[in-house]
Amino acid sequence: MATQLHTASRTTETAESDVVEAAMVEVVPAPEQRGRLTRLAARIFTRADGRAPVWLEAIVVLWLLWLYDQINNLAPLRRIAALHNAASVLALERSLNISPELALDRWFASHATLGLVLSYYYVAAHFFVTFGLLAYLWWRKPRAYRPLRTQLVIINLIGFVVFWLYPVAPPRMLALDGFRDIIAITGAVGDFHTGALATTADQYAAMPSLHIAWASWCAVVVWSVFKSRIARGLALCYPFVTAFVVLATGNHFLLDVLAGAVVAGTAVTIEYAAARWIPTYRRRRYGLADIRSRPTLAATPSAAGGSSSGHQQARN
Repeated sequence: MATQLHTASRTTETAESDVVEAAMVEVVPAPEQRGRLTRLAARIFTRADGRAPVWLEAIVVLWLLWLYDQINNLAPLRRIAALHNAASVLALERSLNISPELALDRWFASHATLGLVLSYYYVAAHFFVTFGLLAYLWWRKPRAYRPLRTQLVIINLIGFVVFWLYPVAPPRMLALDGFRDIIAITGAVGDFHTGALATTADQYAAMPSLHIAWASWCAVVVWSVFKSRIARGLALCYPFVTAFVVLATGNHFLLDVLAGAVVAGTAVTIEYAAARWIPTYRRRRYGLADIRSRPTLAATPSAAGGSSSGHQQARN
């Protein structure tokens, strides 16, 4: 009787073990299933030529514009705080003897032609250089496009958070301190500081300087994808020229410029950390775009045969 009970118990335990193993087999997807899921993700988020789909990039741009617009809608409520913060930033710079903005602004205010050149640079380069590089990456460097585009998105998100938490008016709004709006007095086309265009731009987003953050990102892009010494030299000069322009036109303080460079560096660091520590993002960054062109194991008879023999060995 004891032997029969022991045998029945062994049989029950074996049955329960078989049930648990069957449940585990049902829950854990097979390698072929995981491969199909990966290929499905590749088809959705990657074009057949390996580039990011235009519709997805358009959604990202519209989302960033929507966030920017939401912050801009708070402008009437942020004016007093922004002017107070701007005065605080200027006072801090003067206490540290690092306030070149006023001297540059006054000099270019008295030289209209040079002021006009700087004004057009301020209005045009920020957009044409940045989006020109994005278009080049998308068309010619699709593998590099994804991580570099992600860095630019992170730059903007960090900037938006600071704009919301710590609005800062640009120096040109501190007329009592002697600053002039160079772009306004030169009458440059595309002036976002006066007229109808002023309502579309956030007037209290001086800290950090996204002009500098974007220019620093452009330098990273050129340095990453071009080997020419001339191109890399121009890339290194671009953020410094942009810094000079934003200071001279009364659009940013020196601390805004430094903060913009820090934001760019932080965004690049976050993206690299994500590529190292997040497996899914790492696969996308380093090869998911190519998975659509790779043959699968089930595509060839030999692979299928090898897979079957492997399963047979596993069962044995």
